[in-house]
Amino acid sequence: MGFLIDRRNNPKQKSTVNRQRFLRRYRQQIQEAVSENLRGRHITDNDRGEKIAIPSKDIGEPRFHHGAGGRITHVVPGNDQYTRGDRIPRPESGGGGSGQQGSADGEGMDEFVFQINRDEFLDVLFDDMELPNLTKRLLSGQEEFKRLRGGFTSAGPPSNLSVVRSMRSATARRIALGAGRRTELRELEKELAELPEESAERREEIEARISELREALSRIPFLDDVDIRYHRHYHEPIPHSKAVMFCVMDVSGSMDQSIKDLAKRFYILLYLFLSRNYDRTELVFIRHHTVAKEVDEDEFFNSRETGGTVVSSALEMMKTIIEARYSPTEWNIYGAQASDGDNWPDDAQRCLRLINEVLPLCQYYAYVEITDAGDKPLWNIYSTLLERWNDVFAMQHITGPGDIYPVFHELFRKQTA
Repeated sequence: MGFLIDRRNNPKQKSTVNRQRFLRRYRQQIQEAVSENLRGRHITDNDRGEKIAIPSKDIGEPRFHHGAGGRITHVVPGNDQYTRGDRIPRPESGGGGSGQQGSADGEGMDEFVFQINRDEFLDVLFDDMELPNLTKRLLSGQEEFKRLRGGFTSAGPPSNLSVVRSMRSATARRIALGAGRRTELRELEKELAELPEESAERREEIEARISELREALSRIPFLDDVDIRYHRHYHEPIPHSKAVMFCVMDVSGSMDQSIKDLAKRFYILLYLFLSRNYDRTELVFIRHHTVAKEVDEDEFFNSRETGGTVVSSALEMMKTIIEARYSPTEWNIYGAQASDGDNWPDDAQRCLRLINEVLPLCQYYAYVEITDAGDKPLWNIYSTLLERWNDVFAMQHITGPGDIYPVFHELFRKQTA
């Protein structure tokens, strides 16, 4: 089998237009594939795209063809079964024609696989979260820069013209071009002043030469193109301080995979926001049931424990880690907690005491309760914090991807303020 690779340039970005049309047409299939691939993707994998597989049956294109009826004459070579006048039976459905979608042994057609880039992946990921376009650009934006002057250049826009440097260059050029003539002119003028009255012939020669020198000096342009100078600017990254993001999640038996997938989207959004505003962002994963443990990302999202839920164990570990490794004077600390709202009744007071000790250390702490069964015990505990810590604490119910945005809308508003 041979392959043909078209390496011709695409004039006027025609391939980009075709690609965008393709992504719009199969957006539903791409969203389903992105949701499926999200489970195997790390939170920090924001610099790469994703490989998308679409079943071939979903990318069929409409085509014109002959309908049933009418008289159609076919020339079939190699006929050894029929003679003139015989009636050829119609092929049965699924018998191996060109439109066959499967085979008798159960092997289907290959999937159509293609790659989407980072911006396309984030656009699809944010689409069902109902994020405004401005917020999408903020989340997937690049590093901020400040514009600084970096010397001068001989080319640039008129707005960057440096008048002082241009005039200085013109003056230096005029001095350099006329230095020899001015020296000779001064010597001739001195000689003319000391010349006796009877040397009329020499006086005429000196006066003629002085006239030539002055005319030559007058022909030197006051400002030439080579004198023009423009300010040169360069972009320097704006330095930001460090940030650490604590991901806290309940992994008890009531937290199924669908709840963890919603929590993962929540963490991805917060990480994108922090990496947008800070040069260095670290992640700390704390999972808990009756006891808390600091783990890596794979264990954080994939492990599942049985037993009850003690939230205070995670808050105590978060406080311990902050005191040991992340000083609030050097780090911007953010907390993101996801839970289904369960907590042991005996743990309520201890949990309330610890969260009041953690919040003063944080820039922001967001709690999402992923449930549709109404307020749970943990929600009732945290709701008492809103009046005192409304500037650093927010909480929301989440039942689907579209409910995640209100937390970030509140977060962005506070950051802007």
